[in-house]
Amino acid sequence: MSIVEQVLSQADQQIEQSLERLFALMRIESISTDPAYKSECSAAADWLVSELQDLGFDASARKTPGHPMVVGHDHGSDNGPHVLFYGHYDVQPVDPIELWDRPPFEPGLIEGSDGRKQITGRGSSDDKGQLLTFVEACRAWKAVTGSLPVKVSILFEGEEESGSPSLDGFMQVNKDELKADIALVCDTTMWNADTPAITASLRGMMKENFTIEAASRDLHSGFYGGLARNPLHLLSRIVADLHDENGRVTIPDFYDGVPELTEAQKAEWQRLGFDQDAFLGDIGLSAPASEPGCSGLETLWARPTCEVNGLWGGYNGEGSKTVIPSRANAKFSFRLVGDQDPVAIRKAFRNFVEERLPDDCTIAYDLDDESDGLPLIVDTDQPLLKKAQEALAEEWNCEAPLIGCGGSIPIATEFKRVLDMDTLLIGFALENDRIHSPNEKYELKSFQKGIRSWVRILANLA
Repeated sequence: MSIVEQVLSQADQQIEQSLERLFALMRIESISTDPAYKSECSAAADWLVSELQDLGFDASARKTPGHPMVVGHDHGSDNGPHVLFYGHYDVQPVDPIELWDRPPFEPGLIEGSDGRKQITGRGSSDDKGQLLTFVEACRAWKAVTGSLPVKVSILFEGEEESGSPSLDGFMQVNKDELKADIALVCDTTMWNADTPAITASLRGMMKENFTIEAASRDLHSGFYGGLARNPLHLLSRIVADLHDENGRVTIPDFYDGVPELTEAQKAEWQRLGFDQDAFLGDIGLSAPASEPGCSGLETLWARPTCEVNGLWGGYNGEGSKTVIPSRANAKFSFRLVGDQDPVAIRKAFRNFVEERLPDDCTIAYDLDDESDGLPLIVDTDQPLLKKAQEALAEEWNCEAPLIGCGGSIPIATEFKRVLDMDTLLIGFALENDRIHSPNEKYELKSFQKGIRSWVRILANLA
């Protein structure tokens, strides 16, 4: 039996203990966005430090203006690259609590409607289960050989779900310590339940919130209706003007930097067999809102968006109130691709909005570029990616396709910007894991084969 086979066998033998460790971490209510859970976030960081120290890592919880960063180092072997593994121990709030089938911080193993065993509870998939697949792979290597096949550093964040406000400053101060040959991020999905994948592109993000103010107070619609400006009318017109009849964004220069897909890329994505009708049908929809001529995957992975996330103003209580509100509020988000510049998009968007405001109305913004995230395109020719792809194919007995992701993972672009370091995005979540929603789950198969996959990837990298 080869060394790798021995380590895989060890990972399988310790799976019950691995699950118990995951459940212990999931019981910690590490909700980063709510100050009431500050001590719980510190407890999760301390729990991880203890686990890493037990494995021989030089690990500690580092203070930040927010929640702690967990940093660990294991010198491993000099036979391969130095890898930096990133994950986050914080989780989303659990509201609405009444929609959970069981308490969100009482994890368990249940059988899904398809007969598959599922780990259920907040953080099971995003990101505690994913994070521990790597830690448990390291544990199996240590148990069999006493060391890791490559040099490994760890960075576990406690503020990913609340915008990572401390991350940039921490990385800038500690860049020499965190610098490695490649970053590994396990916060992405597989292609389907039986097919692993490496994410090769991410959309960026730009957010904008604003308030339009017209009159100095709310007005009686009988006394002022038709004469006084209604900011909700203005806001509705702005929203309506943002897209044309084909769904294209009408902000000037919005598509600057958006690359056209090559025929080879289109063919590769076509081979994945994406079922757009089933994808929409699963959420109760049937008619796509995409631009004509764009396939479903092209729309989700390679086209930018302008979305309205919230609109409100005036009276929203029971019954009616004949009022002209003095204010109207809106929240927007933009998913960006290729070389789109979030700073330029913000400027163009604000110009677009302000051109549609009368002189006696004002607008106030409450976000800045701290919420921006650049798009990411991974170099798919890098040798380490090929080695990881081969390891995944060995474990899952099928090719691991290179896929895109419609979401944003700011840490990957930060690794490139601050540390000049490429990232391999390899995750084992599924699209239906209900992350950020009630009844979050993580497939037991994803957890177990995720551990085994990292065992093989570490071996291949060495």
